[in-house]
Amino acid sequence: MGDVSRVVAVPACPTCGECHLRDEIEANLSLCPGCGHHYRVRARTRLEQILDLDSFLEWDDDLRPRDHLEFVDLLPYPQRLTDASRRSGLDEAVLTGSGRIKGLAIGVAVMDFGFIGGSMGVVVGEKVARAMERSASWAMPFVAVTASGGARMQEGLMSLVQMAKTSVARSRLAEVPVPYISVLTDPTMGGVMASFGASADVILAEPGATIGFAGARVIRQATHEELPPGFQTSEFMYDLGFIDQVVPRPQLREKLSQLLALYPVPKAAFQAMTGQA
Repeated sequence: MGDVSRVVAVPACPTCGECHLRDEIEANLSLCPGCGHHYRVRARTRLEQILDLDSFLEWDDDLRPRDHLEFVDLLPYPQRLTDASRRSGLDEAVLTGSGRIKGLAIGVAVMDFGFIGGSMGVVVGEKVARAMERSASWAMPFVAVTASGGARMQEGLMSLVQMAKTSVARSRLAEVPVPYISVLTDPTMGGVMASFGASADVILAEPGATIGFAGARVIRQATHEELPPGFQTSEFMYDLGFIDQVVPRPQLREKLSQLLALYPVPKAAFQAMTGQA
């Protein structure tokens, strides 16, 4: 028999309520074949979807999170890290590196919500900052694909400092200048949204993504007001002018290529792809 887990149906689509086989969904870029609902995808899958084949070269894969505070909630933090790594196949909630989109060299950071909710701790912030600074030094455009619940509470104040660190690193791209494009996916919240997620030259978002700083329940409790329909969705944010375009996943690679083609390509961007990374 084949791998049964590859053919069984996943839970009903949260948008249309239909059930489809896992293979059908994954063959459709992890979209519901019935209504187009965008399921969350893993970081490596995302890289395969947007980059040229076999063009990704990972950076800083030796960095690992540490339990600076000896933090314990329901589980000790080291145990949470071990469990997250086992389930996701990653050592942290972000992959960074260089790659190509239709031959154009870029720096890239892709977050994975499957690793402790894509939360930004010290290593996530450090990897994103290093990737931005390295891209700036090689005059490469930079693309970030975000998926995060916010700061990582197990690392306390040190996780909040990453907002400042990544924001400063983002300014290096502006100084060169090279374009920075962020793609907000479901969900992009908290410290990631309030730092490098929302500071790009061009901000794209997938349909139906939850985008914001605090969650809707917290805002409702703080303001004692009813929130408007569709609050904190990508479509709501687009209508308010916060993001530049809502881009369905099948169109994302082409849209990134079109945007990047608007900018001149520095020679350093191609030199960076010849082994210097």
